[in-house]
Amino acid sequence: MKYLLCLLLAVAACPAQSWQPLFNGKDLTGWESRGDGLWTVMADGTLLGQRGPMGKPPVNDVTTLAYNAWLHAQAWLYTKAEFDQYDLTLEYWLPVGGNSGISLRDPSRAAAGIANPPDFTKTPAKSAYEVQLNNGYPGDPNFSGSLYNLAKSPAGLQKPHDWNKIEIQVRKSGIRVTLNGQLAAEHPGDPKRPAVGPIGLQLHDRVTVAMFRNIKLRVVK
Repeated sequence: MKYLLCLLLAVAACPAQSWQPLFNGKDLTGWESRGDGLWTVMADGTLLGQRGPMGKPPVNDVTTLAYNAWLHAQAWLYTKAEFDQYDLTLEYWLPVGGNSGISLRDPSRAAAGIANPPDFTKTPAKSAYEVQLNNGYPGDPNFSGSLYNLAKSPAGLQKPHDWNKIEIQVRKSGIRVTLNGQLAAEHPGDPKRPAVGPIGLQLHDRVTVAMFRNIKLRVVK
């Protein structure tokens, strides 16, 4: 409660500009693809993310480590611009079992996650911040809205078979996530992690499909 009060006071002290589209609903102007994701804009303006042809998994004397490195190689779509303090809102849809995320303040632009092989110790969730989007992905205890490995969201905030609206407040004083109008997670931030960086949308693995729409940003001074 004390942290929430401090964050609310900090938000009130920082005047915000008007909401602006971060994605124009027509093309990928202002964004860059990282990895082998296929990002396309559908006729209704929805941003569709999926993976390219999977190719063949390693099969000669394959180890679990090698297979997982192949399967879980990430792909991302990042804003070309970087941001400090802001409010971000968007809607997302995931299939059952889907896994995605929203990267915050990651100047590496997921370099470790898209490497071959990936370095899972330095992905955006570990080196910067990632808001988890998870529709029942097996074995992952971080529900949608969690700040990955920092603050867990309660279960039940996400609609598993529909669009979901997520709102993120990013301030020097901390990060606060709301999912479908309910507080999901908040954290004061880690001083060892970056304070400025782009915003990224994740395709977690080679079978990920994710859709996004109504992506808007409000810069805070």
